[in-house]
Amino acid sequence: MRATAIAHTNVALIKYWGKRDEHLILPANSSLSFTVDKFYTKTTVEWDGNLAQDTFILNNEHKTDAKVARFIDKMREEFGISAKAKITSENHVPTAAGLASSASAFAALALAGSSAAGRKDTKEYISRLARFGSGSASRSVFGDFVIWEKGELADGSDSFAVPFTNKLCDKMSLVVAVVSDKEKKVSSRDGMRLTVETSPFFEKWVSAAETDLEEMKQAILDENFIKVGEITERNGMKMHATTLGAEPPFTYFQPKSLEIMDAVRELRENGIPAYFTMDAGPNVKVICERENENIVADKLSGLAKNVLICHAGKEASVVSDEK
Repeated sequence: MRATAIAHTNVALIKYWGKRDEHLILPANSSLSFTVDKFYTKTTVEWDGNLAQDTFILNNEHKTDAKVARFIDKMREEFGISAKAKITSENHVPTAAGLASSASAFAALALAGSSAAGRKDTKEYISRLARFGSGSASRSVFGDFVIWEKGELADGSDSFAVPFTNKLCDKMSLVVAVVSDKEKKVSSRDGMRLTVETSPFFEKWVSAAETDLEEMKQAILDENFIKVGEITERNGMKMHATTLGAEPPFTYFQPKSLEIMDAVRELRENGIPAYFTMDAGPNVKVICERENENIVADKLSGLAKNVLICHAGKEASVVSDEK
């Protein structure tokens, strides 16, 4: 039983920052993202009862990965099977892109694993399953704009992503300004945990993020790019503000990150609507209208190590299925 799936990575416009349940990977707030076309993971899963142990090959190299191992166990538990897995994965998310690959990786793994097991699971189920590998992977199951509902139930059964497709996706570009491709000192998971446990700003962040999400949904429905950009920028900065209140305080900003933010503000002053956001790392993502993507990229090229232009990406899909 073998299947291959592809999933694209995503960038959150309304951030996921902080969990209400660490074990079940349940977020403290709902989030909204933009799936991107250029970066994806292609994964083949084969369930084989004759294998003595699971194997994981990433970009032609045998790997040992604790998160992947736990996720394989989770799939066996969910699917009610005992066979070992052979996983072969190609990660088309360059390290220098400044985009987290775990979202596309676990979305592709969940979909391929399900299909290889002969199941016809819904995308809602796949989203919920992918969440156990990486929270943001729940969003990479879908294309365009996507909302990951935080859910209310203690068991997490109502926490999964849903598509929020709108024509505005086709008019938008995402320009990635790569500041650094080095491993960050504080991981996303550790940063979230420290913020939740020690930052006095965290509770305010959660309530503000929910308000931002409602305003963002309306702005998208109105196809109001300016409003979408304004909400994206302020939401990202609110998220980063929580880290400065943690004990000990920490930040993902680097001097070049701040320079790029200033450059984006200069673009706006010159009549080019562009808005920045940052995840848990120093690289800056800038949303703009497609007609302005080259102007934005040119402006940032002298400040960043690398600049990449992305458009809306498609939902995760099975590309081959062999029983």
